[in-house]
Amino acid sequence: MTHFATSQPVFLRTWLLWTAGFLAFPVAGIAGDLAAGRVDDAPAALLGGLVTGAVLGTGQVLVSRRRLDPRRWIPATAIGMGLGLLLGAAIVGYGTSLGELALMGALTGIVLGPAQALALPARTHRRWLWAAALPILWALGWTVTTLGGISVENQFTIYGAYGAVTFSALSGLLLHYLLPYRAAAGPASTQTPIETQA
Repeated sequence: MTHFATSQPVFLRTWLLWTAGFLAFPVAGIAGDLAAGRVDDAPAALLGGLVTGAVLGTGQVLVSRRRLDPRRWIPATAIGMGLGLLLGAAIVGYGTSLGELALMGALTGIVLGPAQALALPARTHRRWLWAAALPILWALGWTVTTLGGISVENQFTIYGAYGAVTFSALSGLLLHYLLPYRAAAGPASTQTPIETQA
């Protein structure tokens, strides 16, 4: 059985902050585009993914309320995104149809999910759920972006604002389940882990 020590108002503030982190997605996309241009070949996919992932990972750390360790999360996100985008984009032949982008997203998530799951803190509850969810959430991000009319034919490294809000809102719920915010967290805190598993 899992016990959450966070109150509903604390959860809501934490979730809203993580969801607001969707703003890191367009910034990461711009950085990836400046570094590698269109994702139309393997070098562009790898370099663009690495840069996009580094910026995205940094943004996620900033809105995590100290739940994520930047020394682990940022490199894991950069490497996972770089290799994941390389795999996904190559498999779909760098295409930009709805089906191709959804598949590319799922394949990106298959690599990115385990990389980030391993970077979660040791106290994380059932971290494998993060790895399992990322392919679905990443595919959903590209699907929502494409259906929203974003110019995906420009072969971006990451999906747009519609997909980013969707991903951030849903992944924020999952992150709270796996790693609830500890209101008393801090350098001097001696609080014991807030979840126990029978």
